[in-house]
Amino acid sequence: MDAFRIYAVGIVQGVGFRPYVKMLADSLGVRGYVKNLGGGEVEIFVEGERAREFVDVLRERRPRAIVLEELVVERAEPRGYAAFEILKSGEEARAPSNIPPDMAICDECLREVLKGGDERRRGYYFNSCSFCGPRFSVIRRLPYDRENTSWAAFPMCPRCREEYSTPSVGGLRRYFYQGISCKHDGPRVRLLEPSGRAVDAADPVLEAAELVSRGFIVAVKGVGGYHIFAKASDDSVVAELRRRKRRPSQPFAVMALDLETARRLVEVDESSAELLASPQRPIVLLPKRKDSPASPLVSPGLDREGIFLPYTALQYILLSNIDDRFAIATSGNVHGEPMCTTLKCVLERLRGVVDYVLDHDLEIVHRVDDSVVRFTNGVATFIRRSRGYAPAWIKMPRRLEKPVVAFGADLQTAGAVAFNDKAVLTQYIGDLDSFQALEDLDRELRWFADAYRLRDFLLVCDKNPAYNSVRLCREWGEELGAEARQVQHHHAHALAAAADGGVDEPFVAVAIDGVGYGEDGAAWGGEVLYVEGTRYVRERHLPYVPMPGGDLAALRPARMAAAYFHTALGEVPRGLALYLPGGEAELALVEKELKSPRAWTSSAGRFLDAVAAALGVAWERTYEGEPAIKLEAAARGGGGLQFHAEDQVELFAEAVEAARRGASVRDVAYGVQLRLGQILGAWACDAAAKRGVGVAAVSGGAAVNDIILRGIAEEASRCGLRLVQHRRVPPGDGGIALGQVYYATYL
Repeated sequence: MDAFRIYAVGIVQGVGFRPYVKMLADSLGVRGYVKNLGGGEVEIFVEGERAREFVDVLRERRPRAIVLEELVVERAEPRGYAAFEILKSGEEARAPSNIPPDMAICDECLREVLKGGDERRRGYYFNSCSFCGPRFSVIRRLPYDRENTSWAAFPMCPRCREEYSTPSVGGLRRYFYQGISCKHDGPRVRLLEPSGRAVDAADPVLEAAELVSRGFIVAVKGVGGYHIFAKASDDSVVAELRRRKRRPSQPFAVMALDLETARRLVEVDESSAELLASPQRPIVLLPKRKDSPASPLVSPGLDREGIFLPYTALQYILLSNIDDRFAIATSGNVHGEPMCTTLKCVLERLRGVVDYVLDHDLEIVHRVDDSVVRFTNGVATFIRRSRGYAPAWIKMPRRLEKPVVAFGADLQTAGAVAFNDKAVLTQYIGDLDSFQALEDLDRELRWFADAYRLRDFLLVCDKNPAYNSVRLCREWGEELGAEARQVQHHHAHALAAAADGGVDEPFVAVAIDGVGYGEDGAAWGGEVLYVEGTRYVRERHLPYVPMPGGDLAALRPARMAAAYFHTALGEVPRGLALYLPGGEAELALVEKELKSPRAWTSSAGRFLDAVAAALGVAWERTYEGEPAIKLEAAARGGGGLQFHAEDQVELFAEAVEAARRGASVRDVAYGVQLRLGQILGAWACDAAAKRGVGVAAVSGGAAVNDIILRGIAEEASRCGLRLVQHRRVPPGDGGIALGQVYYATYL
């Protein structure tokens, strides 16, 4: 008789793994036990005549929610078990495993809600099973057992208890499912006024749908926070929401009932349909249809709409009863602050923003924003990695000598903890100029370090002394007596792309973004680097231009346009004064500073800002990357205009000359971005040839730009370089913690 002790590592807690193992064992007539362990892994002991077959089946097939990354099988002595049991979870940790992300409602659970035969779940807004529903957002601690989640507040009714404890009743989807619930014992929904007073409604969700259809703005509690729902087809409603949220032009996401509805709004191909309907349900940025019924004010000046599908039963039923079958579903926050996760936050901070609140009483333990994905050079690329994906770890091609805590950067960021060859990025945290976001980063990093029982870790952060993430890193170092290392911003971007793409060899990198603190004190952002572990050489960079007013130039693109006119053409058009808040007086100050600059930049982002302003595409930045995003949108369908400049200063002059000759904004915008990519790609080819390497990685916030990436890819193909793009983490600052971790693998 064979006997084996098995340790399963991956996404194996909270996804029905133990009931699957139990039912598999019973079907094969083997005996033993299965139990969760405190590091997120699962321990199995199996004995019997078919124990070897049990191991083989376990390796080869299982439900899709279970991600088995490693199965450690050790031969053991038989113990004489009489049956196979699910044992109480253990606190010990042998091999850390993945913490399960939140997953969208599965088709079977949605079918039960819409037309199932069991009245307990028909119309039940929180229906879920072993293969779907909230996970990370409700976990307090590991192991993943009901008492360690916010489901603990809801004792099971007799029917749920029977499903939970009896395989023949609950089946694989409900047997031993920790989040089991129904109408009789699950969370309750209520509709409130902004004062907190309850609204008398027979069905709060149907009443909320009616209110949205009539043009009211409603906060709706979701899985990882509150959304703000509003009628997306009504210009006046969208304009009012913008006024209330103090969000003049940043695009809103739109939730559509299903793929058929989404296709009325945007162009959906096979790849985007698969992504939209995936268990992760990210927001996907897709080309707008010309006949879209959505208001142009939803995403003004852009050619793409952010679309996602409902991922809870509550959202599905809400949208089913909204007249349009689609609605704005944007983060429930005010500008510059994190999304609300508590009713207290909504009543205090969203008073004056929303007309009603659709609330429920399942506690959100971790704030988890929606993930955002777009296609860049044909590759699905994260803008924001959060719900559905975080905190699943990223496997790296190298191992760490000791655990690491990485603090990321300061804008649209995430942190990370790491051990062995695993990097666990936090969910999206946001901009750390918000004190609440900084607190979130601190809390989440502490939670992950504790969940994975990390001790004696190395701290890694950016080199920018002004970053709040750097200050937090130093505070940790003082508190814990831990060693801290700092990594130059674009070096970390390059290493993030390498770790993401599995590169463990010297390579060249194109690092393009808005700003990164340079070793020489300048603001970098258009660099070609040669990277060899902890060492990098700045092989080429975009020529420096003045950045009048420092950070103020990033907020007012006309300042950067003035800098480029001055540098490239020796003139500053008087008309720029019209697009500066201070008018002629501000332009005079800018001109004075251009004669003796105090700040310099090689930033690709600032160059794109200047072009956007010079072409009249964008004159202000009300959200991160706005001028560059609008410039990319303005270029859609462009082409036929070729530039030949050798750097971005010459390119600016060529673009201005083309515009003065009457070339269309579309063609100039396209040609400028394509040529910028070609220049950077050619420099990467030269650096690779010089260094004898065959890989080029692209990273940084501007590495989501489809046209620039196309230009880089053309040059890389020409010189035989393998181009590595981000696929598992954002190329912007939301992925930079991965690069900081990867840096530590080379120490």
